[in-house]
Amino acid sequence: MLNIKSKKGKVKSTDAFKIVIQGVVQGVGFRPFIYRLAQRMNICGWVSNTSSGVFIQAESNKDKVYEFISRIYEEKPHSAVIESIQVDESEYEECKSFEIRESSLGLEKKTLVLTDIATCPDCLEELFNPKDRRYLYPFINCTQCGPRFTIIKDVPYDRKNTTMDGFQMCDRCQKEYDDSNTRRFHAQPDACWECGPQMKLIKNDGSFIEESSKVIEKTAQLIKQGAIIAIKSLGGYQLACNALDEEIIAKLRQRKGRISKPFAVMVRGVKMAEEYINLNDKEKSLLLSYKRPILLLRKKDSSIASSVAPDNNYLGCMLPFSPIHYILFKYLDIPLVMTSGNITDEPIYYKDDQVYQKLENIADYFLTNNREINVRCDDSVTRIFISLDGNLNKEYLIRRARGYAPMPLDIEYDFSRPVLAVGGYLKNVFAYGKNNHFFMSQHIGDLDNEAAISAFEEGIEHFKKIFDINCDIIASDMHPEYYSTRYAKDLADSSGKKLIQVQHHHAHIVSCMAENNLHEKVIGIALDGTGFGEDGYIWGGEVMIADLKEFQRAAHLEYVHQPGAEAAVKNPNQMAVSWLYHSFGEDIFKQDNEFISRIGKDKINNIITMIESGINTPLTSSVGRLFAAVSSILGICDQASFHAEAEMKLEQFQDEHCREAYGFEILKDKKELIISASGVIRQIIDDIKKTTPKKRIAAKFHNGLVDVFYKLAQRLKRKHGIDKVCLSGGVFQNIVLLTKLYDCLVNKGFKVYIQGKVPANDGGLCLGQAVIANEILKG
Repeated sequence: MLNIKSKKGKVKSTDAFKIVIQGVVQGVGFRPFIYRLAQRMNICGWVSNTSSGVFIQAESNKDKVYEFISRIYEEKPHSAVIESIQVDESEYEECKSFEIRESSLGLEKKTLVLTDIATCPDCLEELFNPKDRRYLYPFINCTQCGPRFTIIKDVPYDRKNTTMDGFQMCDRCQKEYDDSNTRRFHAQPDACWECGPQMKLIKNDGSFIEESSKVIEKTAQLIKQGAIIAIKSLGGYQLACNALDEEIIAKLRQRKGRISKPFAVMVRGVKMAEEYINLNDKEKSLLLSYKRPILLLRKKDSSIASSVAPDNNYLGCMLPFSPIHYILFKYLDIPLVMTSGNITDEPIYYKDDQVYQKLENIADYFLTNNREINVRCDDSVTRIFISLDGNLNKEYLIRRARGYAPMPLDIEYDFSRPVLAVGGYLKNVFAYGKNNHFFMSQHIGDLDNEAAISAFEEGIEHFKKIFDINCDIIASDMHPEYYSTRYAKDLADSSGKKLIQVQHHHAHIVSCMAENNLHEKVIGIALDGTGFGEDGYIWGGEVMIADLKEFQRAAHLEYVHQPGAEAAVKNPNQMAVSWLYHSFGEDIFKQDNEFISRIGKDKINNIITMIESGINTPLTSSVGRLFAAVSSILGICDQASFHAEAEMKLEQFQDEHCREAYGFEILKDKKELIISASGVIRQIIDDIKKTTPKKRIAAKFHNGLVDVFYKLAQRLKRKHGIDKVCLSGGVFQNIVLLTKLYDCLVNKGFKVYIQGKVPANDGGLCLGQAVIANEILKG
């Protein structure tokens, strides 16, 4: 719908109007589009980028100008997003034609920065045309595609404000840039073989291998021969190798320190993808979109090495998104492992000197170039959620980065004062809220190392600069040990800004509410691994009555000890001992089963001693830790090599056709209802003794959780008269649990809301933090 704002007062039939357009209108070919449209309609004047958006001086009669405005909205470039058009009378300048003028700075930066866009079909046609002067040029782009966010240093979006500033256009590129009839009319990163960035291939000992147009062909040959290549892409380096070769993948895992976490693969196109995964129409459309995310898709039995995604029913798959990838697949007919160029747990590397130092013992060769990356940005990860009845079929984001960030989140919410939300500790994403915009950063990662912390701090300053936001309020998690919490407190103390700390699980639920435009009270079910509770314990199995400002804890999983605190996250067997001891007490060793013999009585006794002493054993109500305990009891995962490995493997392991369920008890405490899992642990041990198939045990555990959370929702509906339920938290990345609980609640008459535009994991916390802080201030 066209949204035109005009200043008050009657608009006369004068000859001149000034038009200000705000939204995603820079880096999308908007000025060339305006120029061509004005030429066709015989409108005189000019257009210019400003830091506030796009400014147009239009000289013609009123009716034609308003037709011009309508056509701007209707015919705009496909990547453009128009948020507002303001029209006012202007002084007549007696323009004789229409032109594009130099950019100017406005009083306030209001323009939006576009994400990087996958190579468009027109550029691909030129890329593989031997007669075209950009044949196989790895940096081909136009106003419809190419790098944006990762090369922008400041706005307005002009070449001088990007990392292309050091490349002077040749005469032919300049001619295209100035020609309104080409796709490269005012394309800021425009370049070619003669004047643009160039590639080179370097061995990990620093010696040059190739520095010519044949460099990518040579890279393809090396991959066929079994090499691991670090490739400089749009937002950082990627590590690539043959996805069919078990030996090479084992080598990559050993070098990278990534024992079993799944890798993503890149394939040439949809036809190749369908050899390895199942695709429905919605998934195919997302895979082919300009965002080009990693999409989690159901595996087929295929020649893909089993070690690419071990013990997993899904495979992360993506298509080429840059010319470099497309050229690589000209010489390759195999899928490639394509994973972040980093040492495990650090953010993706993007600076050349850092890469050579950090990856020299991982990559055999470096396919690099001399175009600087200004902002690191990893690949996005997503999937399609389909309810069992098929009524809900939507994207369900897991990691929001390339192709999405830094585009503002599409939500109907206004911030009364600018706010910075710093997110959490795991999967950190920070964000700024300003007026009706919410700018989420790209995925930063876990704030447990210097590289991630630097990315976090630098990112906050960069967003502050390009979006011109000076926040009044800082919102953070309550956990005193999170780096993001300490950063927020230090910033508030040094600047005098107001700090509002938000409970972790309330932020999860409000994130879901804000995305779904909910303002009334809801039943919130927040399930995850760790979140600091108001009582000082670790929460993670929470049911609450919540609105955008406040919450009441209504029910939670019973507390058990988490022996070793954070160490238990990497050692699910410790949580297994804790739950077994909680359920059987001194009779734990009478339960003669393979877990006891596998872990050993001495180690189990040491863990029990830790629990009884109360040293470094906080209480937790975490459903994530319960998942980990069951995974270990069943012998699926005793030690986790990556975050939530035990939980993920339990999800993949279950019998999806089993309908039986374990019975969780609901107990009454003074203030809240308590979900008791002790009986379920005892039922699991009984089933193990009966040699019940472990896949069935895993399914009964999942189904039991669905049943108990449905029963809790029913109780709260009767008590409070609320029929809206929001599901959030990292445990809901378990697509089986999410689907079953969603369908169960819907079938029982509840209105159920899940996320999709932001992750349900801690990558979505910042949205809830910002909204809660704003509501507190409004109150």
